[in-house]
Amino acid sequence: MRRQYGAASGTIPLMKGYTIGQLAKGAGVPASTIRFYERKGLFKPDARSGSNYRYYGESSLDRLRFIRAAQRIGFSLKDVRELLSLAHADEPPCEEVLTLTKQRLAEVRERIKELRHVEKVLAKSLDACCTGERPDLCEEITRLKGPAARPCEQTTTCPAKKVPAGA
Repeated sequence: MRRQYGAASGTIPLMKGYTIGQLAKGAGVPASTIRFYERKGLFKPDARSGSNYRYYGESSLDRLRFIRAAQRIGFSLKDVRELLSLAHADEPPCEEVLTLTKQRLAEVRERIKELRHVEKVLAKSLDACCTGERPDLCEEITRLKGPAARPCEQTTTCPAKKVPAGA
């Protein structure tokens, strides 16, 4: 006997595929991620039962894995939507993919540049901690406490001096 699920316009056969929980497990994501992608229009179930359960086929697992992989390498959800739309284009998507990838790479390189600057400032701040040299964040915070605050040099030791600068 083949189980059937009621649908608004009749019944549909039990499809070979995944429930949302099975799909989530197969892709290594929580079910809430799949629902989030559905709300964002990136993903939809292949079918629903009469009880409104979601069912997904093998292509849904591939699509979900693609979305996750694209996000891991730096593409935004907007980018992913654009990439997915290329799957329905008549022409090969090479030009659009290259353009989008070049844009993301330029943004990543800019972010790396910013992070290197932050790293240098933090390392310098760590080296200058409790020395009175700039940037001495301990001294600055103590100054913000007001005139009654005890300066770092009047404390027994500065814990920051125990942290190696290359850590």
